[in-house]
Amino acid sequence: MMRTALAMAVLVGTAAVASGQQAVPAGQIPAGFGSLRREDVAIVVQLQGLTIRAMPLDESVIRTLAPDTYQALHALRESRAARLDSIRKRLGLAAIQAWHVSFFNLQQGEARYDPRGVQIRSGGRDFRPLDVLSLVKGFDDGRLAQGRTVDAIFAFDPSIALDQPLVVTLAGQPVAAWGDILPRIERERAAVWSRAAAARKPSPAGGEWLWR
Repeated sequence: MMRTALAMAVLVGTAAVASGQQAVPAGQIPAGFGSLRREDVAIVVQLQGLTIRAMPLDESVIRTLAPDTYQALHALRESRAARLDSIRKRLGLAAIQAWHVSFFNLQQGEARYDPRGVQIRSGGRDFRPLDVLSLVKGFDDGRLAQGRTVDAIFAFDPSIALDQPLVVTLAGQPVAAWGDILPRIERERAAVWSRAAAARKPSPAGGEWLWR
């Protein structure tokens, strides 16, 4: 499977040079051909009526999602790109790994939560958020009325290995679901290459139309 993906990546890059369009980064699947839902790649914890969802906003993950969902999450990260880059520069890092985390309260009355209560264990190391960029007013209050959702982008160290099983702790509950999600993502990546290859059409210049 890895050889097939590499061959497709080389083909995409070659076509990009021929057509003058930007090439897909080596090993990166093209955007717009995924079919997964957010629920397929999200890590979820339910505590009574409080539901917490976390998912990485890395392109290697969100490009496996259906086009509308991919575009929404890509735009979400881009809306905070400048602030994420500021965090990166301040800490002297090569990159920032962004995660989207949301809290939803279904129970009657008010639910309490820790707005920074997310930890990721990867490669034997524990990673806490470097910073949290709230997406809605009141996220940092730690209180959530019934029927309300609040969310934020969590900035993490880029050393977290998304291609390996992770343990994500949400509200004190460790969840190892990423190990089950990874095979689903890998299968979808292979399917994306196939769909993208089938969608290629000759261009008037004799090259090929390319995806982003």
